[in-house]
Amino acid sequence: MKKVFLLLILSSISLLSYTQDIDKAAIDKIFSEWDTPTSPGCALGVFMDGELVYGKGYGQANLEYGIPNDANSVFRIGSTSKQFTAACIVLLAERGELSLDNTLDQYFPDFPDYAKRITIRHLLNHTSGIRDYLMLAYLKGLRNDDYYEDADLMRWVVNQEDLNFEPGAEFLYSNSGYWLLGQIVNEVAGMNMAEFAKQEIFQPLGMSSTHFHNDHNRIVKNRASGYRPAGENEYVISMTTLNMIGDGGIFTSINDIKKWDDAYYDRSVLSDDFWAMMTKQGKLNDGEVIEYAAGLFIDEYNDLPTISHGGAFVGFRAELLRFPEQKVSIAIFTNRADANPSSMAEQVADVVLLDLFVDVDSGDEEVPNTAPKIDPDQEAYPLEQLTGEYEVEPGVVVEISIEEDSIHVLQTWNNSAYNLARIGGNTFQIPGESSINFSFQELKDGHTQQLLVDQGGNVTTCQRKEEVDVSGIDINEFAGNYYSKELDETYYISMVDEALQVRIRYNDPLTLELVNIDQLAVSGYLLRFERKNGKISGFELDAGRVKNLRFERR
Repeated sequence: MKKVFLLLILSSISLLSYTQDIDKAAIDKIFSEWDTPTSPGCALGVFMDGELVYGKGYGQANLEYGIPNDANSVFRIGSTSKQFTAACIVLLAERGELSLDNTLDQYFPDFPDYAKRITIRHLLNHTSGIRDYLMLAYLKGLRNDDYYEDADLMRWVVNQEDLNFEPGAEFLYSNSGYWLLGQIVNEVAGMNMAEFAKQEIFQPLGMSSTHFHNDHNRIVKNRASGYRPAGENEYVISMTTLNMIGDGGIFTSINDIKKWDDAYYDRSVLSDDFWAMMTKQGKLNDGEVIEYAAGLFIDEYNDLPTISHGGAFVGFRAELLRFPEQKVSIAIFTNRADANPSSMAEQVADVVLLDLFVDVDSGDEEVPNTAPKIDPDQEAYPLEQLTGEYEVEPGVVVEISIEEDSIHVLQTWNNSAYNLARIGGNTFQIPGESSINFSFQELKDGHTQQLLVDQGGNVTTCQRKEEVDVSGIDINEFAGNYYSKELDETYYISMVDEALQVRIRYNDPLTLELVNIDQLAVSGYLLRFERKNGKISGFELDAGRVKNLRFERR
């Protein structure tokens, strides 16, 4: 019989009993690998009905002094900050000091004409088409430890002659958009957004340990240091001197973020209209409603509505996951670059929300079904039929091979590699990682033609790479110097030991691969070459959040 599940309505008395019954040992097990005096880790907060029912630190906030993480440790939370930038914009809109339909050119007239078609709403929803400044910095040859300022960033984005797409046509995450929102707050409020947020959000909510970090020399009490792995049980400091805020920049603690979470339910400081604007999902030009609202993803987990956002920058990773109907939220702030707090938050939710489900047929409690949907009658194909190259997008390839009788995955853009285990039919998972499913489909000519990667309901479709005969192409034709006016950088392509390499600034050269006729790829980026009178004249570069970036041969 098909089972139907309903949410259990809890009284305040049963809530108290429920919170006492949380399986803390099961939660601790999720973070057990980090719970050592020699490892960075995280701080966890589980909030229920306005109470911090479980707050705990795992691992060290500072390895040099042996300071452990706890609920008062202050972390950089990366893009989880975007909801606070959106909050500043929404407050100004609520007061009538700006309209979400105002256009970018009204604040920054130096932009090209396309700014007249970009609204504040487009920036909030990541539908503006503006190229991502962090990717532009990378394409310029800069790295996380290089220094640049707001004035440099403004010059870069104004210098972009084109967009990734027409405003409103697509959703594509853009840090530039949220940095620009911060600049708009500066203009409208007449003060830096860091000060505006302090006055209008953090102080009224009592968030004394939270701020926009727009001065890297500022001393931060209880700050957790960021780290990245540098070998087995070895770490190096991973911080930044960049002062940009808007797309990121919030420093906060578990105890402070609880006050922000409380404000979602207690509308005495931030109104119903405020939260309605914050959680209103964006809409594309064709009417499609997207998951992104104002600095927040509106989605579901295990059929429960969620409001969430993650963050990642230098040695920090963060996640704030809210289940609004259950008044349950999970915050995980980590100070290690190899963390996946979004997945961990879902694992904590699996523990915390367990008792919120009842079986209508029997009344007995039942564990939510989080397993992937697998057709038990589906024929399991031999591993050999799954192997090959699958394109995430042109030039971005996943290589599937067999190692030790297991499916082996290589992400060519970052050389990340791991094995998969079959869990049923032609669906696979990374051992110990149940939140991502890999499903091979459409058997044709002895090989599957499609790889679906399902991450919590977000499915990426990868098609088997088309085989193209490039044996007759002379790769020496591509050697030369190529200049991008939009980047104000030159790429130097040359033959080295019978291989094409590209050099950008002072960085080590990267090897280019011929992937199609007049197309080269490197680290997941695609160079599409153009010809005039049969000779190569330049190329357009597609690199994730930057598309159609033009280079001319010099």
